[in-house]
Amino acid sequence: MRIPVATYRIQFRKEYGFAAATAIVPYLAELGISDLYASPIFKARAGSSHGYDVVDPTQLNPELGTREDFDALVSAIHQQQMGWLQDIVPNHMAYDSQNLWLMDVLENGADSDSFDYFDIDWNHRLEDIRERVLAPLLGDFYGNCLERGDIQLAYDESGLSVNYFSLRLPVRIESYARFITHNLGQLTKALGRHHPDFVKLLGILYLIKNIPAEAKGRERYDQVVFVKGLLWELHEQNDAVKELFASNVQSFNGEVGHPESFNLLDSLLSEQFYRLSFWKVGAEEINYRRFFTVNELISVKVEEIKVFYKTHGLISQLVDEGIFTGVRIDHIDGLYDPATYLERLREKIGDVYITVEKILELTEDLPTAWPVQGTSGYEFLNYVNGLFCNTENEEKFDRFYTILTGVTAKYARLATEKKGLIIDKNLAGDVENLAQRLKRIAGQTRSGSDFTAYGLKRALSEVLALFPVYRTYTASDVVTETDQQIVRTTIAAAKQQLPLLQRELEYIEAILLRTDEEYLTDDQKAERLHFVMRMQQLTGPLMAKGIEDTLLYVYNRLLSLNEVGGNPSHFGVTLEQFHTFNEHKAQHWRHAMNTTSTHDTKRGEDVRARLNVLSEIPDAWAEHVKHWADINFKQKVRLGGRTIPDRNDEYFLYQTLVGSFPFAEEEFPAFVDRVKDYVIKAVREAKVHTAWLRPDSVYEQGFSDFVERLLVTPESNEFLSQFKPFQAKIAEYGIFNSLSQVLIKNVAPGVLDLYQGDEFWNLSFVDPDNRRPVAYEQRLTALKQIKATLSHDPIALIDDLFATRANGNIKLFLTYQLLQARKKWVELFQQGDYEPLAVKGALQNHIIAFARRFEGQTAIAIAPRFLTSLVQPGDRPLGTAVWQDTQISLPSGLPSTWTNAITAQSLQSKETIAVGDALQHFPVALLVSS
Repeated sequence: MRIPVATYRIQFRKEYGFAAATAIVPYLAELGISDLYASPIFKARAGSSHGYDVVDPTQLNPELGTREDFDALVSAIHQQQMGWLQDIVPNHMAYDSQNLWLMDVLENGADSDSFDYFDIDWNHRLEDIRERVLAPLLGDFYGNCLERGDIQLAYDESGLSVNYFSLRLPVRIESYARFITHNLGQLTKALGRHHPDFVKLLGILYLIKNIPAEAKGRERYDQVVFVKGLLWELHEQNDAVKELFASNVQSFNGEVGHPESFNLLDSLLSEQFYRLSFWKVGAEEINYRRFFTVNELISVKVEEIKVFYKTHGLISQLVDEGIFTGVRIDHIDGLYDPATYLERLREKIGDVYITVEKILELTEDLPTAWPVQGTSGYEFLNYVNGLFCNTENEEKFDRFYTILTGVTAKYARLATEKKGLIIDKNLAGDVENLAQRLKRIAGQTRSGSDFTAYGLKRALSEVLALFPVYRTYTASDVVTETDQQIVRTTIAAAKQQLPLLQRELEYIEAILLRTDEEYLTDDQKAERLHFVMRMQQLTGPLMAKGIEDTLLYVYNRLLSLNEVGGNPSHFGVTLEQFHTFNEHKAQHWRHAMNTTSTHDTKRGEDVRARLNVLSEIPDAWAEHVKHWADINFKQKVRLGGRTIPDRNDEYFLYQTLVGSFPFAEEEFPAFVDRVKDYVIKAVREAKVHTAWLRPDSVYEQGFSDFVERLLVTPESNEFLSQFKPFQAKIAEYGIFNSLSQVLIKNVAPGVLDLYQGDEFWNLSFVDPDNRRPVAYEQRLTALKQIKATLSHDPIALIDDLFATRANGNIKLFLTYQLLQARKKWVELFQQGDYEPLAVKGALQNHIIAFARRFEGQTAIAIAPRFLTSLVQPGDRPLGTAVWQDTQISLPSGLPSTWTNAITAQSLQSKETIAVGDALQHFPVALLVSS
């Protein structure tokens, strides 16, 4: 198995395809990257900016380039002896006209070859979507769209289609008869009943009315194609037929201002295997599983063996050809049975590197039986980030946050409330479907026959809201001890909240624990297991929408902690927690990924590094915020008794500005527009004053105007004149946090992952802001200059890098040096044990130190933190003048001569290393035994 030394994530899109990536491969290799880490490259919806809206996983995305372009990229990667880690999407595809498998389902229903490819409930409780699939893709109510003429019938060589702007849906062949026979008398008058073409049309109508259902093999498809071909031929050869079809299209499409004229099209639509609806309907009435709450992403039944092989054919081929050397599984928790899927995948693609996107709580572990190398690294991100949050100041932040914003609720309570909000609004239909399934199960036995639908749904909703992890993994009669504990803890908490529904909760507990099944039939046991597995598929999206996409925009105590996979109620992590995490990782998941930024993170890694500085200075931070709030009070909008923005959103904005304010002045105008776009997204996600489901344009415009007033005319703006000096100081300290973070990410157990462009400062917001173009020419030029000076005078180079640190070259330098070390001592970093090192002296809490050891080789990482009390802004935390008596104790048996892989300086030591000596020229150190 090829284990990557370091991966580099590329976000492919139409504007940045295979050819563009080929151009930077030499740069990546020179930097020290071993493996390209690619966003999905399979055929996606036209214009996709991310590739996760796949329409055909059996083809490469033509928008990224030709096959020749792809082959050129592969050749360039192989020439540099690099690997290719590919992000794959087994959970969902785009609900889009270009998804031919789905269009086949919408045209042929149960007779479609791909009928069971998608996770659709064809026997839904609601009659109007029973044996149909909801299509919640309209921008307004169905009736409004219809009578406004937005929904149009069309006819061309491919047949009849229903069109709504760019959406094009097929018409089932049986409905062609309704269309053709409308005003058929017009054709009779024009041609006469005995005209050969009229007779041919009658013959086609006979064929349509006798198209076989459930035909074996290709019989039905062949007849449909034959009928469509005959119709088009007739249409092209006979002007009277063409005129009839054009006239009928016009009739079916109605006349705006005459509602009754749309009855024809309405009747035709009622016959289809889909039901067009307003997109908001999907929140409350849904009969297909989505990716989270995204109507435009329909889930795939990859648990079906034929679907698995169909969707993974090209992936397997590219692995066999040696192109893909590893795969990253997107949203593993969305799958019906993740363990079985991973076993099939391992069997299919063999002994290649596999990592999974999985959110783990602070003390949660990945299922040990999974045949994977680990996760894509969110848990690592949050442990490293937490190191730079000063846990000692939590109480001060709590008190200030409460006084400033009036937010008094504890995080745990807010988490339950926000998940409850998602249950009631965004996932109401999904929860209702699950509750109805539970009601059917309860009615099968005496023990559950008296439970009402309301009581069961209320109890189930509470369990879902209180569920503490993304999901459990029960897939048989066996429930692991870990999952049992999660279920029991959750049910106990639910009982505290719902004392009148004890029996219902105990019933749900028994089902989840697979107990009390002695007298059930095999079918009843299977139905209960299916309920459990369906519930497990729902807890993940609920957690993601309730926490990641709601609460993390509401609970704004310290935004650096509001990250994917994070829990902001933990005000940082201790050194002991960090060391314990890494020791466990080195023993069990040593090849999991180490990341600090991804395409999904809420803010760039250097934004978090800056914001963590605030945790060191709570009093000064509080004073500045109160002063800014006083200055800006007159800038707020007051409408209808509301003050816009509220204090919580205002506080969110101040943190955002402190964390992301650009170093370069020329970036400021674009920054203002980015912030305005970002705050609108943020308040919609928060779902307090506005939301995606119910936008409040007044609040959104008021907040946008507030941002504009705060940032306009920077040369004379009162707020900016007060804000910028403080922000500049925070940015200076943030640089050192960033450098420490880079060191730890490179040296700790795991595969280093670098997000595109992050070798410079990453001050981005959440997507799509973090997918902006990367200036690779600038990075390549900087790297060449660094290498040229490094070879003969590294100390002079370091001095120059500090003098120009705002341009990001200092981060590039450190990244380069560490990647070279990873390449030179591959086994040490891939296989080495992890050993925490004790730090002594007055400043021991300001140093993070650990060793990696393998077969006589040792590397020691030394990273500072909490520097606001040690050096002035702009000064370097170097030498014994800063670090005084701070010492690192070394394990016995180590050599006394060390080389700093960053500065190339030698260091002599015996039992201890003086931090001032190790950090003599650069604020972090990687000492390698000589």
